[in-house]
Amino acid sequence: MDPNAVIGPAWYCGLALAAVLGDAFLPFLPSGSLVILAVLKTAHVDGSPLLLAAGVAVASFLGDLLLLNLARRGAPGVHRRLARRPRLAASVERVQRALTGRTTSRAAAVIVIVARFVPAGRTVLDVAVGHSGHHRPWTFLRWSAVAAVVWAAYIVSLGWLNLHWFDTAWLSFVISCVAATAISSAVVQLVRRRRRLAVLVEGE
Repeated sequence: MDPNAVIGPAWYCGLALAAVLGDAFLPFLPSGSLVILAVLKTAHVDGSPLLLAAGVAVASFLGDLLLLNLARRGAPGVHRRLARRPRLAASVERVQRALTGRTTSRAAAVIVIVARFVPAGRTVLDVAVGHSGHHRPWTFLRWSAVAAVVWAAYIVSLGWLNLHWFDTAWLSFVISCVAATAISSAVVQLVRRRRRLAVLVEGE
């Protein structure tokens, strides 16, 4: 077996998983695009979509867990970031009020899952839950795991389907990224119309 046939895909997968883990802290990372690129680069490997989706889900959940713990412990870096970004701090406060108010378990689950599809929504949610002394973190982490699986299945499926619809990898990549951006924008517009979910995007 050609070593490059294994090393190349592994490198793309590692980069994608690192981005998924890190975008909880740095939401500007192009994690979705890198996952789609990894899907395209590992298409020749049997079972790669399922393995990649599982890895993405785990990395996404671990990112939430790490940021949540840092926020709960009052990490200086988290406080400095909130101090430098008033809009982020305001969004965190709104999410805290939404989660600690009269929010049903179902409504909280929807907020956690939808946050995965809203730019920076994941970061806001993790910090808000970490700073909230009234919200049970294990309840949040349960839904965070569900959200991680949902997003992983969505982004990997998007890349895989476009790979099979178009003849060239570069066209599949472009179409997949455009589609992901369009879907994310549509979700933002949808949550702006829902009072409960609007806390994720207000003030942007």
